[in-house]
Amino acid sequence: MRVLIACGGTGGHINPGLAIADIIKKKYPDTEFLFAGTPKGMESKLVPKAGYRLETIKVAGFQRKISLENIGRNAKAAAYLVTSGRRAKQIIEGFKPDIALGTGGYAAGPVIRKAARMGIPTAIHEQNAYPGVTNKLLSKEVDYVMLTVKEALKFMDKSKFEYSVTGLPVRSNINTMSREEARKKLGMDDSFTILSFGGSLGAGCINETMTEVIKWHVGKGLDINHIHGYGGMGKDTFPQAMEAAGIPLKNDRLRITEYINDMDVCLAAADLVICRSGASTLAELEAAGKASILIPSPIVAGNHQYHNAMVLGNAGAAVVIEQKDVTNQRMIDEIEKLYGDSAKVKSMSESAAKLHLADTNDRILAVIDKLIEKRNKK
Repeated sequence: MRVLIACGGTGGHINPGLAIADIIKKKYPDTEFLFAGTPKGMESKLVPKAGYRLETIKVAGFQRKISLENIGRNAKAAAYLVTSGRRAKQIIEGFKPDIALGTGGYAAGPVIRKAARMGIPTAIHEQNAYPGVTNKLLSKEVDYVMLTVKEALKFMDKSKFEYSVTGLPVRSNINTMSREEARKKLGMDDSFTILSFGGSLGAGCINETMTEVIKWHVGKGLDINHIHGYGGMGKDTFPQAMEAAGIPLKNDRLRITEYINDMDVCLAAADLVICRSGASTLAELEAAGKASILIPSPIVAGNHQYHNAMVLGNAGAAVVIEQKDVTNQRMIDEIEKLYGDSAKVKSMSESAAKLHLADTNDRILAVIDKLIEKRNKK
């Protein structure tokens, strides 16, 4: 079997594509895969690193805000649009896929659209509660739509396709270690444990707030363990802020690093997680069953992180604070309430766990099998 997967732009689109390929490969080990993506996007590094072949297609999004720079970008996007259909057909005819899958990003648009119009069984996977533009458009073309959460349906024309709520694949090492084992590995005791991070790049809002949060609980001598990843944008400020406050980056209660390389261990150790609300992050919070305070990024397309966060917020699994409403005192107050209310933290954790779909891989494979069945009927 040959499977074409089109994705690109961000890890939020690429990693689900890679995860789905791995899921298919476990059931159908002889499958041949080809990824389609842009030549300069993250996929150009992540896909080959994962051991899959990548064919590139030049495509870009149109900018709505008028400026001299964006006029140039839109001219380039228009030029790519003219050639993208031809390039997509070239990729498809060269590989001859049995089925084609899209997991979002600009590159998925022309490739999956062309595959659908060439009669190849197609499906897309939408990671967010608010669908991206590419997937909204492709939902009118494909045979099947896989959703991480059902809430995304209200933004799509569901009369155009079959759909299945599959959830989002998470790393296999999530939720394989007990809280006690994780804390022992980290050298921490059984006190209330906070995990905070803003991703590999970091988030200024979270770093600024966590600076004051750490000063607060260290200054008061509270029994709180705290793991914080400040990311690339905090490397020139966060350690210096801790030094100025006389707070070490590591002791038996603190572990402050640029990047968290053992997220599975840190997540297992945590009682409370403070972070952004990207789809993959939330899927891992659900899989691990963790209470959270979510601060959606306000600069993402369609404000989709807010919609993602509210799925957990409405389920009682998270406190959602929009970035414009974040203050040091508000954050300290929210943490202090949860620190003193173990029953509330337990309830939030249980609510998060209830959102997790443990059979995500099986649900995705069920869609793949339907596409294969359709292909075999031709």
